[in-house]
Amino acid sequence: MSSPAEYYNSLPPVSKAYGTICFLTTTAFQLGLINPLYIYLDYDLVVKQLQIWRLVTNFFFLGPFSINFAIRLLLIARYGVQLERGPFDKRTADFLWMMIFAALSLLVFSFVPALRSPFLGISLVFMLVYIWAREYPNAQVNISGLFTLKGFYLPWVMLGLNVIFGSQLLPDLMGIVVGHLYYFLTELHPRAGGRNILKTPLWVNNADTRLLHVGI
Repeated sequence: MSSPAEYYNSLPPVSKAYGTICFLTTTAFQLGLINPLYIYLDYDLVVKQLQIWRLVTNFFFLGPFSINFAIRLLLIARYGVQLERGPFDKRTADFLWMMIFAALSLLVFSFVPALRSPFLGISLVFMLVYIWAREYPNAQVNISGLFTLKGFYLPWVMLGLNVIFGSQLLPDLMGIVVGHLYYFLTELHPRAGGRNILKTPLWVNNADTRLLHVGI
């Protein structure tokens, strides 16, 4: 049985890096080292005061330490890792590009006032769940030992559970929309004879090489 350190070191680079940054961000918040007011997404502050970092930092705060925070980290550790080790095996740059494309899409959608959210990390995590469900539609998923369902239905069941427990639906719905947009452009459209217009850019491949070089 591997130790926690061995398990952590064995994680694929992008999921490990994103999960680690999210954990450290919440830890810093709990210790009073980071005020969410300085990292949330506010386009007025981005444009008028050039606080450009908000376009990035808002993706790293998944909330304070709580059951919901733990669930979101587990979603990264399970579904993000499975994607990176499965369909994206030896395609780290493609996985990184998927995350970047999803983040950029969420930022674009957030221009619409009705879709605006101060922190988009929850949507980004749910995008991973949606992509996993499309890649593993027949996988058997056990929900808290209560029932088993096929992987394809997992995002929708999680959405239904959020309705039952009174959680906000918008972040998850945005994750589904962005995930489907990526999956359509990279999988469904090319299968129908169209061209894949989301090929991973060269600069992302170069960034992937640097990530692997430093051992993340």
